[in-house]
Amino acid sequence: MRNNQTFSSIRRAILAVAAGSAVAPVRASETVKIGLTGPYTGGSSPMGESMRNGVRLAVDDLNFIGGILGRRIELVERDDKADPETGRKIAEEMVQREKVAATIGIVNTGVGLVSIDAYQKARIPLMIAVSTGTALTRKFAPPAAPENYIFRVSPTLDLEAEVLGRDLVRRGLKRVALLADATPYGEAGVGAVKNATSKNNLELVAIERFKIGDTSMNDQLKNCRAAGAQALLLWGIGPELAAIARSRSAMKWNVPILGGWTLSMANYIDPSGPAGEGSLVTQTFIQEAGGPERNSFLLSYERTFKQSRIPSPMSAAQGYDAAIILANAITQAGSFDGPKIREALENLQRPVRGVITIYNRPFTPQDHDAITANMIVMGKVSGGRVTYAYEEDAKRFLMQRRKQA
Repeated sequence: MRNNQTFSSIRRAILAVAAGSAVAPVRASETVKIGLTGPYTGGSSPMGESMRNGVRLAVDDLNFIGGILGRRIELVERDDKADPETGRKIAEEMVQREKVAATIGIVNTGVGLVSIDAYQKARIPLMIAVSTGTALTRKFAPPAAPENYIFRVSPTLDLEAEVLGRDLVRRGLKRVALLADATPYGEAGVGAVKNATSKNNLELVAIERFKIGDTSMNDQLKNCRAAGAQALLLWGIGPELAAIARSRSAMKWNVPILGGWTLSMANYIDPSGPAGEGSLVTQTFIQEAGGPERNSFLLSYERTFKQSRIPSPMSAAQGYDAAIILANAITQAGSFDGPKIREALENLQRPVRGVITIYNRPFTPQDHDAITANMIVMGKVSGGRVTYAYEEDAKRFLMQRRKQA
């Protein structure tokens, strides 16, 4: 996919460890199929395309040093269009016809809710790289099922709400209004925000909903202002959130905007323009220099995809890390068998150096979420990009995975 000279010596060494501490000869006739699903068209495409690029970059890296267990990785890519029924059919196709060893993907919670059953039933690991819907990794967690094949390398929306709640307290903002889209993602966000505001003794003075495609939020914002909100929490995908920012600006109502990680996407930042400046957002990855592996990833991404600004940086980084963690697990398992890969994922013996962090035992049989609250920072929209909201976060570029009770 790209010139071999773009690889840094650091990444070569790291990936050689991921592939088994040696560059194995690859036989062109032998491949292992890995599924890659997401929305590559439509309103959610910035997330899907960025995730796909991150996974492609990791696979390109891995294939360059020998693939996995001597086999070149063959990505089986499918566009779910953020449509649950399409996503369900794709999941069934992956396990029944394509016979993938594992799949990376799932961006939209609604798609995930109807897709995970196919992977669980077939005993094929699914690595969720973007979706934050909390229920996805918990549906089959013990004791609900003896084995859970659903793993995640993205924060849950419960964790995001928790971090947002703490930040509101830090800023002395007590009265909060929530605007959430009318999707399963938005519904889950309402529940998470209710819990977080209650836990932090905040007053949730208004809950307003909006539909995908809405372009004016005047009525919802008038209700929030009448309720005395000191801050707005936004839960949605991107374009509609930009409409909220623009409507708030037109009303000359200067309360702060905070929200989940989707506020970091280009399809929020660009259409909101000056109205989105200063928005605060939860992040696992901010596209700034800091640390050799992060710099290497960003350099390779820009050279490969000709993008100096990633449309959804978190999606790209989490996609890359999901692929590298999966490669480590397959190598440790010494097999492409689903149950053996699952067991290896739950018991990784060596730390995995990713873009977001160094993953030290990211999963256990009881916990299939690699991201904990201590790995989430607050970002701020500034000058058309996302920067660190707090200087202390900018100083800690790599955060060790620490299991939290």
